[in-house]
Amino acid sequence: MACRTVQWRVKDQLVRLPVPAVMGVLNATPDSFHAASRVDVATALRMAGRMLEEGATILDIGGASSRPGSAMVPADEEKRRVLPVIEALHQSFPEALLSVDTWRAEVAREAVAAGAGMVNDIGAGLLDPDLPGTVAALHVPYVAMHMQGTPATMQQAPSYADVAGEVALFLSERLQACRAAGLPDVVLDPGFGFGKTTAHNFTLLRELQRIVAIGAPVLVGLSRKRLVNEVLGTAPAQAGNGTTVLNTIALLHGAAILRVHDVREAVEAVKLLSAYGTGPSRPPGL
Repeated sequence: MACRTVQWRVKDQLVRLPVPAVMGVLNATPDSFHAASRVDVATALRMAGRMLEEGATILDIGGASSRPGSAMVPADEEKRRVLPVIEALHQSFPEALLSVDTWRAEVAREAVAAGAGMVNDIGAGLLDPDLPGTVAALHVPYVAMHMQGTPATMQQAPSYADVAGEVALFLSERLQACRAAGLPDVVLDPGFGFGKTTAHNFTLLRELQRIVAIGAPVLVGLSRKRLVNEVLGTAPAQAGNGTTVLNTIALLHGAAILRVHDVREAVEAVKLLSAYGTGPSRPPGL
């Protein structure tokens, strides 16, 4: 696995990031599926400091849970939760790249003003059609994710004829729409766990290179999700080791960004695969 770099425009600067990169998750919500990721301002500062020390390149802050079955949080409540955290993190870690996890243009606009330098959209511009153009005007990178349905409905019998092909087509079309909106720096997320069964998720992981082939950096969010827990019989709190295994597979298939709750383990996976990829030999067939 060769390490490389991507160059993004972040507001008024060109920022070069090494990839594969690790994005640490901070949830300014009371109901995120993984309780240990829930933060207030003080907890966020402590966790962010540790994540950056462990090697996180990006910190992703969300103010509205998108777990299966969750209802949409009003925009004012989302901003009340997320903006103070972003402001505090930006003041304490001004060099850190902060991402706001939101599908709303108004939240993205205020979050970038508060210090965010990236927008992570579970709706890929379909939940709020104003978002891609807003992000283009803000001059920050944008993550477009695939989701079948909405968080409230997405796990109600999701169905595909060809999950990897359909996700690849969707993301290719959304990438074109983002380019048309004036967005030069787009990351694609196949949306593991968002409107997909465990079988769909494993097929998508096995065929991840179909997403990578689109030509934009690919972000994967596998951390402590149901596809780990259903196979291993664990709860999210016990799914760290399973997450690392799946993150390793994703890296082997070309993932550029790992979105995780556990930064140290993900960074170690990146480092070990980098060493493996540059070593003198590999076992036959690998």
